Amino acid sequence: MTCLKHLKLLLLLALTTASTYGQDPSFSQFFASPLNVNPALTARINSKWRMVSNIRDEWISPASPYTTGTISFDSKILRNKIPESSVFGIGAMLMYDQAMAGVLKSNYASLDLSYNIKIAEDEGEHRLGVGMGLIYGHKQIDFNRLNFSEQFNGHGFNTNLPSGESALSNMKSYISSSVGVLYSYVSQYSDFDFGVSAFHLNRPKQTVVSDPRQFLPPRYVVHANFENYLNEKVVLNTNAIYQTQANASYFSVGGGLGYFLSNEGDDDLILNGGLWYWSNNAVIPYIGLVYKKFQFGFTYDVTVSKLASAAQKPRTLEISIIIRGDDRPKGVIPCFWK
Repeated sequence: MTCLKHLKLLLLLALTTASTYGQDPSFSQFFASPLNVNPALTARINSKWRMVSNIRDEWISPASPYTTGTISFDSKILRNKIPESSVFGIGAMLMYDQAMAGVLKSNYASLDLSYNIKIAEDEGEHRLGVGMGLIYGHKQIDFNRLNFSEQFNGHGFNTNLPSGESALSNMKSYISSSVGVLYSYVSQYSDFDFGVSAFHLNRPKQTVVSDPRQFLPPRYVVHANFENYLNEKVVLNTNAIYQTQANASYFSVGGGLGYFLSNEGDDDLILNGGLWYWSNNAVIPYIGLVYKKFQFGFTYDVTVSKLASAAQKPRTLEISIIIRGDDRPKGVIPCFWK
């Protein structure tokens, strides 16, 4: 019974730690999940609108411990209205995240607004963008799928018996805020972005044991992206991100090449390939394809942490799908995510 008590305490610590010091869901293809990186990236696109979907299955096993998915839509509005060369943007994102084979479920919805304006012009355009958003979040734990020591009957666990944990309750829904700033330089053959953002600035309460000291800590992000034509057939895409939340932080950096499979000057068919490094975690090869307004990306995380020596090695797959408006202009740089 003592061992079972310890297991129960470890479980409770894991759950409360996830709410107190946990991280928001993150993607290997962070460059293909812009609204999750910075609200100022809303409507930072080479078309009128964009729809993005991300699916991540992390540490795949018979139980599939972590599964995350998103779908987002953002669009330009009031373009070149007040003042000329300015762009207003609006976007929304839905996200789900499941852990412990669905025992812990999280659902999120966000609404983002952005404003981007030209601040200077030489051989290219210098632009400054700001964004802000509201995030609705809800987490739920299926206590019926958990076993507690009071439910052990000598032969196994009887989940019909009381758990003995009357203080446990599902976390209340919350609303939090996000803000971001973005600097961009755009020329005929290159495109550069640098931004900073912050999420959950109001630190909403998140707990299963009614402890007022447990909250969702702010998440801070710094990111950069650079694209450049190497020649008429090849374009270089590089980007990096640093993210910190409570006691956890990571960075990811890498790049890829896009090769035009179609005729010169026609970007209807592009093959993308690249490699990223997630600090102390994984090396991430990427392969993708662009056909007209559709883009597909696939990554497989090759674990380089101590988990790589585990008996059952973790496997993580991720897919991104992007659909852009059919008014995408010719001659712009075919970025991985814009």
